[in-house]
Amino acid sequence: MSQPETRIGRRFQALREEGRSGLVTFLTAGDPDPDTALEIFKGLPAAGADLIEVGVPFSDPMADGPAIQASSLRALKAGMTLSKTLDAVRAFREEDDDTPIIFMGYYNPFYIYGVDKFLEDAKGAGVDGFIVVDLPPEEEGEFCLPTTAAGMNFIYLTAPTTTDERLPRVLQNASGFVYFVSITGITGTRSANTDAVAGHVARIRNVTDLPVAVGFGIKTPEQVAEIAGIADAAVVGSALVNIIAENLDANDKPAAGTADKVLSLVSELAKGVRSAGT
Repeated sequence: MSQPETRIGRRFQALREEGRSGLVTFLTAGDPDPDTALEIFKGLPAAGADLIEVGVPFSDPMADGPAIQASSLRALKAGMTLSKTLDAVRAFREEDDDTPIIFMGYYNPFYIYGVDKFLEDAKGAGVDGFIVVDLPPEEEGEFCLPTTAAGMNFIYLTAPTTTDERLPRVLQNASGFVYFVSITGITGTRSANTDAVAGHVARIRNVTDLPVAVGFGIKTPEQVAEIAGIADAAVVGSALVNIIAENLDANDKPAAGTADKVLSLVSELAKGVRSAGT
């Protein structure tokens, strides 16, 4: 299957040329409010994020742990919608046309929007790819194949429970990169085991030439450095979302400096990635 030419591919090529792994950051669009969220997103590249996952707020984020579930509900409460999430990407692109943006979420909002119209609007806004948690390869005609035809990447999740027999089917029409979920269960609940991750990354690389990013259970610069020595990128989400949650008042309003605190951790995580090499 031909791979769409996107910022994702260009960024991983640049990382290979630098001889290092990348840092992928996840934050929910509109959390804790649209203005603060956009301030954080705009600051991510300078803080050291190589790729940005934008969580699309959804009322039933079943693969996510309590931290990201709460962030999604805060964003919805603050009035965030899929259309406003696209607007945020457009605003980001006014200042940055290089950093890859991946939407991570669930199929329902995209389906309700209308797949063809959504893909057209997403491409126009500057989205590079999608991770759709609840669409398995058997449903690739719903969104995966249309995404690729529209010139964007569809990134599949693999897990420790993905068998050697299943893996080629999962990755048959994947593009951009492969997202390995390092733990069984939901986000933000346990830490990744580096030795186990290394074995699974090797398994994936036996099946595909796509870069492998590892997420779930990665919270500290030290953990990021360990994963960066194994995989092509490390993904951090819950640790960043938790900083937002820790700096909210009783009405979910962020304290002054909340964005700076999030970006400070991103900078520390980026140092971890850069200390590891590949």
